[in-house]
Amino acid sequence: MSPDPLNILIIAGDYYRHITDELVAGAVEALDAAKANHSVVLVPGALEIPAVIGAAERAGHRPTGRAYDGYVALGAVIRGETSHYEIVGHESTRAIMALTVEGIAIGNGILTTENEAQAVARASRSGRNKGKEAAVACLNFIEVRKRLNMGGI
Repeated sequence: MSPDPLNILIIAGDYYRHITDELVAGAVEALDAAKANHSVVLVPGALEIPAVIGAAERAGHRPTGRAYDGYVALGAVIRGETSHYEIVGHESTRAIMALTVEGIAIGNGILTTENEAQAVARASRSGRNKGKEAAVACLNFIEVRKRLNMGGI
């Protein structure tokens, strides 16, 4: 009997849609290759991503909720003329890390770049797509967590 496929939720910040679309496509490619089920939720920006992960975790513990094995956080935070870039980049990363240290498998593919060209290069499927890398990181975390829970490490 083969194990049930993994259920992964991709949460993508929609602020830079052309960049997010590439990141999501890369993540979906990696998850499809791993035969994992996946859903995509779009949120306005990077700050909303950790809140959705927390809400999904809480909903998954209810009888009617759908449990996810892991999450892929995707988006772009690009430096502008104000300090907003630092706040969004730091706070979204801090909140994701807080969830991760609690044992939630999250692949963080939220780009923080100096300009749009850097973000496009990091999201490109013909290059080193950070969405794909985040999905692989999530899958790896799930495997390590499973091995730890079974006493295999």
